[in-house]
Amino acid sequence: MNPTIEAFGYPENLIKEYRHWVVLIRPEQVTVGSLVLAAKDNVARLGDLSSGAWAEFATVSKEMENLLAETFGAEKFNYLALMMVDPNPHFHFIPRYSKPVEIGGRQFVDRDWPKKTELNPIDLDNQTLDLITAKLRQGSRASGRGSY
Repeated sequence: MNPTIEAFGYPENLIKEYRHWVVLIRPEQVTVGSLVLAAKDNVARLGDLSSGAWAEFATVSKEMENLLAETFGAEKFNYLALMMVDPNPHFHFIPRYSKPVEIGGRQFVDRDWPKKTELNPIDLDNQTLDLITAKLRQGSRASGRGSY
């Protein structure tokens, strides 16, 4: 694994592993279910990703969009490839919601809907983050989205 994947808490934060990508729960949730889609290739530029990684990205993004829509009702998805602090190719995957999402008896609102997200983390305790992570892992397994 490359340093970026490790910085985002692999393997503890793993939602799903693919041949060329890992999907990790984003420790600082911007909206409920915010993820990091990180390439396994140890390169520093998106343009240097292997053709296999790019081909597989279509599957990864489709599966994660479906998972977040089914699990929490996400309607739109923002992908941000910043790579300033964590240098290996990865996307911050931010699901977007026009309606509040209820987790563990609390309501979470997408404060920036319908504008671009400002990446401000929501106030979330570890227990709620664990619940979100468990729901995504369970949803991934239940839908037949196993590791490659």
